Amino acid sequence: MKNSPEKGFRSGYVSILGRPNVGKSTFLNAMLGEKIAIVTNKPQTTRNRIIGVKTTPSAQIVFIDTPGIHKPMGKLGEFMVKEAMESLKEVDVVLLMVEPQKPGTEEMAIVDLFKQRKNLTVFLLINKIDTIKKNELLPIIEKYSLLYPFDEIIPVSAVRGDGLDIVLGKIIDRLPEGPKYYPDDIFTDQLERFMVAEIIREKIMSLTEEEIPYSVAVEVTQWEEKEDMIVINANIYVEKESQKGIIIGKRGAMLKTIGIASREEIEGLLNTKVYIDLWVKVKKDWRKKTGTLRELGYR
Repeated sequence: MKNSPEKGFRSGYVSILGRPNVGKSTFLNAMLGEKIAIVTNKPQTTRNRIIGVKTTPSAQIVFIDTPGIHKPMGKLGEFMVKEAMESLKEVDVVLLMVEPQKPGTEEMAIVDLFKQRKNLTVFLLINKIDTIKKNELLPIIEKYSLLYPFDEIIPVSAVRGDGLDIVLGKIIDRLPEGPKYYPDDIFTDQLERFMVAEIIREKIMSLTEEEIPYSVAVEVTQWEEKEDMIVINANIYVEKESQKGIIIGKRGAMLKTIGIASREEIEGLLNTKVYIDLWVKVKKDWRKKTGTLRELGYR
């Protein structure tokens, strides 16, 4: 619910766009000082739009982290790209995040979408500047400057935190006066169940083989709050029997490792002891089926 606006207080929505694996989720977590989006070294980690809320004494920014824009493969891919493009509607600022290299076909495609919309405020964030030399940055900036009239071009390193204060200040300057949309202590609108499922999926992506991460979905099926702990049951869905065997591992070793890693982070998130029970099930070709995608929360 909106609170009454204070005089001079600014608020608004900011969308973070870019192709897969450019560091959007790392940037959002660093900007908020809280981990709300899972991060792995594999592309297309983010599947849903994630809301992150940054509140300062003078402003409240509602960030929208989006799935990486890519050529979609199957129904899940189409859903992810649609989620990203929907975020352009009615936002105050768009952040296009790129790696420190000349524009590729994905970046050009995103810029073409900007050109189709009027009155967009777009910042270009060149991320991962800690991976290149300073003299290599200027030609990249020049190439992007010719591609689109960005309102700001800001080099950043989401991992090191370089440039984030500059981005924050520039965003606030562009926001209209308005109310707080969320209380001061809220940093995301994601439900705890969703965040728990995402933590489990992150651990699977980090710990398993190349073919597994993109075939996995996680659904929390039971959530029981007891006096001294929360009991959580979750199903891990894969597309093939062979994938099920990889996640379970020899004598259940991999599944146990996933459970331990997930429990440790979930306990930090929920600030209580957690008992977690994981089950691995096969849903054949679930990424290609609209009905199954809806059942698993990809709406």
